[in-house]
Amino acid sequence: MRTRPIAAFFLAALTAAGLTVPAAALGADSGRLMAGVDVSVYQGEIDFQAVKDSGVETVYIRAGYGTDSVDRYFQRNAQEAARTGLHFGFYWYVTARTEAEARQQARSFADVIRGKGYDCRPAMDLEDFTGLTDAQVNAVGLAFLRELEQLTGVTPLLYTDASAAERVWEEAMGAYPLWVAEYGPSEPRVEGSPWNAWAGFQYSDSGRVPGISAAVDLDRFTPTVLLSETEGDHAAAPEAPDAPKAEETRAYTVRRGDTLWSIARRYGTTVKELELLNDLPDPNLIYVGQTLRLPGGGEDEASYTVRRGDTLWSIARRYDTTVEALVRLNGIRNPDLIHVGQVLRLPG
Repeated sequence: MRTRPIAAFFLAALTAAGLTVPAAALGADSGRLMAGVDVSVYQGEIDFQAVKDSGVETVYIRAGYGTDSVDRYFQRNAQEAARTGLHFGFYWYVTARTEAEARQQARSFADVIRGKGYDCRPAMDLEDFTGLTDAQVNAVGLAFLRELEQLTGVTPLLYTDASAAERVWEEAMGAYPLWVAEYGPSEPRVEGSPWNAWAGFQYSDSGRVPGISAAVDLDRFTPTVLLSETEGDHAAAPEAPDAPKAEETRAYTVRRGDTLWSIARRYGTTVKELELLNDLPDPNLIYVGQTLRLPGGGEDEASYTVRRGDTLWSIARRYDTTVEALVRLNGIRNPDLIHVGQVLRLPG
């Protein structure tokens, strides 16, 4: 926090007296505010017409994350937001730890959103600073934003929380409009940052909006986030042939003894990826018979739900396999004990 000497004197005096001084509020960069939300796979299928009818004007959609992972609902969200006439734009969750990785992730972002007809500035969401110094965070963020700006021809937004806006980001980042998050106050409490106003303010992460069944982030945006018709090359057009595609998935049926960790390890993915793909509110709560989506293409896993009168022998005969194979594949301790409704994996 940057504090003038006289301000520091009064701050010390008030603190000694047991009083607190609220941080200065940062205002919007214009008087015209648009109600907004930002969404991702976590919100599931959205009725964008109902969202618009509720008074929301602007929606930011997660395009993807990491090196080249595309949000599972990106295509649908983009199409539906455009169809209903909402202002919409995209953000990318950045996981880069080096400037080279940041530039690569910016290229993936630009490829994914090319030709999608968005009219709001693309945004960088860099909020996980684990293992990085402040200088490294700024280098990574600046590399991403500059690469994205060069590729899209438009000035991107920078999404961050109020604390990082004040304490982490350096002066060079002030060239990019600020989308700031802080929950509770009517204005974000930011003092001494590279910005003197905000273009976006995320004021809640637990909003309820008609057309969205899950909790959703609530925002206010100013016209700064909107692109002019001549700015950049963001009009709807055929998608680049080498753009990363939406994630292909296949089905997996949970069986006794499974955990997300064991499933992730078995199929070469991560618990976080499974949470995202399946919109799981609690990764510790999965149940036998539940169908999960796994990353990667290919055939859905073959399975069979036990019916009245079935035995392992009759199932094995029906699917041209052996009792031993079913026992081994499903971790069955007693081959004479299977029950109606039990889901068995079948050899591929």
